[in-house]
Amino acid sequence: MIDFHMLADRVAAGEIKSLSIKQPYPHHIFHDGKDVENRDWPTKGRGWFIVHAGVSKSEIDKDDDHQMAMPRGGVVGMARIVDCVREMDSQWFFGKFGFVLRDAFPLPLIPCRGQLSFFKLEPDINRKVAGAIREYAREAA
Repeated sequence: MIDFHMLADRVAAGEIKSLSIKQPYPHHIFHDGKDVENRDWPTKGRGWFIVHAGVSKSEIDKDDDHQMAMPRGGVVGMARIVDCVREMDSQWFFGKFGFVLRDAFPLPLIPCRGQLSFFKLEPDINRKVAGAIREYAREAA
């Protein structure tokens, strides 16, 4: 079971990094069972990360109103990396490396800038994300 209050405290303290992922992939992580994030580079990192949806529309079907409405340009949720693999029996795996994901959950969009690779958020954004996690925990209870 996820301890959302401890997770929120860690986010507020700036202990958890973010990773930008282009839509529609964050949506697939939270709603369609996408269990791996494909990258050209490996990570030794394990544990929670903040999912940032980049502003790019390069992966979105611009004729699909649903995809065009997906939140972009900020934090949209959290997930846990449990492994980094070169092969995986998942319909979602197609990368050179796959970050195996677990325990993903969405959050309302919290606008902020993204960066390449893993990055730290500004303290005020961390506080907003922590508040959103606490609200998610209240609603999930």
